[in-house]
Amino acid sequence: MNISTADFWGYVGQMLDGAVVTIQLFMSGFTLALVFGVAIGIITLSRNIVIQAVWRVYASIIMGVPSLLIIFLLYYGGSAMLRGLFGNNLYVDVTPFGAGLAALTIVYAAYVAELVHGAVRNLPRGQFEACAALAIRPVSAWRHVIMPQLARLALPGLVNIWLIVLKDTPLVSLAGLNDLVANAKIAAGATKEPFVFFIAASLFFVVASALTMPLSNWLERRFARGLQRVKA
Repeated sequence: MNISTADFWGYVGQMLDGAVVTIQLFMSGFTLALVFGVAIGIITLSRNIVIQAVWRVYASIIMGVPSLLIIFLLYYGGSAMLRGLFGNNLYVDVTPFGAGLAALTIVYAAYVAELVHGAVRNLPRGQFEACAALAIRPVSAWRHVIMPQLARLALPGLVNIWLIVLKDTPLVSLAGLNDLVANAKIAAGATKEPFVFFIAASLFFVVASALTMPLSNWLERRFARGLQRVKA
């Protein structure tokens, strides 16, 4: 290795700082996408023509455009779009983190909403009819009866979205965010040791993905409580 020990650990420290930024962006983006996606998914279950038209246009555009282009659009054109919506006197400095967070939320909220639609379609209609027959208020029915079952049905798809958001988070580094991948690139270029730092960055994502499986299995067991297992 052609660098001093002090320089090496200095770059390691930068990569750790970048890993923190990556985790913050990933967790924030997935959480917001989940919240807005579930809300959009429930709202767009309505048969209202206007709501359905807006949803189809939104889903078609977002699902047909690469996430990287959405990030660039928000980063380079976000200020102009906000001025167009709220007036020329408004000035907002769109940061790489803000653009990445908004892009991940906008893109993956559409996928979560589509996942909610699929889970509702797989839910027996008798569940809704039973709630209506028992005169359970819609809000209570969704909270205590429908949503727990939707969570169980949608869990495999949510795990896939979780992993995809994790792997898409480094795309924001192309807009200037000093995340793990960006700092790994800086360290590799400065030290001429690309394998050391890029493999270290790769291991971060491998470990994060591996930790997802035990968490997913735990959630699956928790959501499956109370279900009667059929013996062969």
